[in-house]
Amino acid sequence: MSVSALERPGTEFQIYQFPSNAIPRIDGDASDWARVPESYVVGTEELWEDSRKQEGVDRENLDVRVKVAWVAGVNRLYFLYEAHDDYWDFALPGLKNDTFEIVVDADLSGGPLIDRFRANEDVVSEGEAWRAMHGAHAQNYHIFTPAREKDWCMYWGPAQWLKELPYSNFAYAYDFEPGEAGKLTLEFWITPFDYAGPEGPQRAVPSVLEEGKLIGLCWAIIDYDDERSTKNNGFWNLSRSHTMYGKASELVAFRLMPIESELLPMLQAKWRVKSLDWKAREVRFEDESYGEIESWSWDFGDGKSSNEANPVHEYESPGHYVVTLTVLSGDEVSTFSRVWDVSFKD
Repeated sequence: MSVSALERPGTEFQIYQFPSNAIPRIDGDASDWARVPESYVVGTEELWEDSRKQEGVDRENLDVRVKVAWVAGVNRLYFLYEAHDDYWDFALPGLKNDTFEIVVDADLSGGPLIDRFRANEDVVSEGEAWRAMHGAHAQNYHIFTPAREKDWCMYWGPAQWLKELPYSNFAYAYDFEPGEAGKLTLEFWITPFDYAGPEGPQRAVPSVLEEGKLIGLCWAIIDYDDERSTKNNGFWNLSRSHTMYGKASELVAFRLMPIESELLPMLQAKWRVKSLDWKAREVRFEDESYGEIESWSWDFGDGKSSNEANPVHEYESPGHYVVTLTVLSGDEVSTFSRVWDVSFKD
């Protein structure tokens, strides 16, 4: 699917990258998110009430702020949802509950994600589509805000394992009762999948989250304001298409951003092994240093060295070798070492 297939062409929101030593704790305390710049906030002004029950934004009625984040190497999307509502509805056990509904399509595969919008309805029944494709390539979560004496969300589709650890987690903070006004803080994370079937995680394909990647993401706030009515008082949508809840092509573009520059050192040496041949004891080292590197100096721990950025080295004998990379940038020097095991030949 091309980027142009996403709703709101030309609009691109940002997903903040937390450093690995500052992953937000899911406890309902928003202080972990204080470092996230305001430029990452998606607020009430970005939403529209697409059921035409409200004429425009009224912050006295409903006011929301959403931050989305990720951590390199961790297959999770983190969310902070802060909302002030003049009437919180969550007294009943069913779907009549103020709701934060999110939809994610992390590989931009597009297309329908619920049975109702299947393209082959003359061949595949609604029940067959529900079992085979509903929520499989893109995921929809109805998160109750708050959930009291009920599950924290309704995952829409047969893959109910997605809303449980180790694939998701959540926490609330609020001090109001049903029918009262107040502020709610919701923290949660979910695991996006390119394929998530009803059988469980054994055949699932996790989405690859990497810096610079564009994903499809959207949300809507379903707001109830009348205890006597089962109908909502607003469907506040980030997409410009109401059916974004079931059509991944109608989601909105979000970019996985790099770590903010002020959080990074001027120079930092780092490396990893890109590939190796165990039998030949050949190791391909890859530089992952940060900064404007002017030179590299590798010590392979066996008396051999290299000045290449990404050298290939063959060890003559097995053992535990301390491999050290030193990088230079002007007058700055940074070094990174780790022990590398070299195996016996068969």
